[in-house]
Parts: sequence; structure tokens; C-alpha cells
Amino acid sequence: MQKVTAAVIERDGTVLIGRRKKADRFGGVWEFPGGKLEPGESPEAGLRRELKEELGLETSVGPFLGGFPYVSGPLAIELMAYRVTIQGGELVLIDHDEIRWVRTADLPGYDFVEPDLPLVAILVGGLSGQNR
Repeated sequence: MQKVTAAVIERDGTVLIGRRKKADRFGGVWEFPGGKLEPGESPEAGLRRELKEELGLETSVGPFLGGFPYVSGPLAIELMAYRVTIQGGELVLIDHDEIRWVRTADLPGYDFVEPDLPLVAILVGGLSGQNR
């Protein structure tokens, strides 16, 4: 099962989400930023690398929010979600065609990739500060 990371980046009561470019797998659908781990890479190091590559951000990775397995046909991943803080850099669009800061309560109104849906449910349910 492929390990994939996701960042919950909060600012002023909102969460950062990105819409995948239309030409990508799951194109046009929203997600929490993150990505696949490289061989031998820790989830925290992989998430910092992905956020730098995808969004141009320097970050620190905080508490683990949960692991969410997802299997659909040949796709088998475990989404590992962490709370993340921006340390520097400027938001740039590389893997996404749009990014938004969205109130947590509004997350269910966005069309998220299926692997992110359990994380959306946890955040909306108010459990985002607890480890699973």
C-alpha cells in the first residue's frame, strides 16, 4: 500500500485546499496538499518536500491527525494526515489550478478526492486537534 501524506494548514479559522489540474488524475477535484512518499522517506520529511515542490512553502509538520486507508481498483493508499504550519515562502500554483482558504464548516461543499473524505469528516466533526 502506497503511503501518501496530506497537510491540514490552518489560518484564521480556514483550511488550505487545492484543486487538481484538469489534466491530472482526479483533475478538477479538491484535495488537501501533500503527496507520495519516496523510498526510505519519513512521512514528515515527505510532506515537507511535497509542500515545497507543489506550493513553494517552507513548513513544519506538527501532530499526526490520522491514517486513512483507501482502495479502489488498482489504487491502494494510506493517507497520512498531519497538522502543518507555514514557516515561509510564497504560495505558488504548480500541481493545482486553484487554491483556497476555506472555513472548516464549508469543506463538505467541495468535491474532494475520495481518499480525503474521512479527513474532511474529522475536521468538520471538530476532532482536528486530536490524534487518532
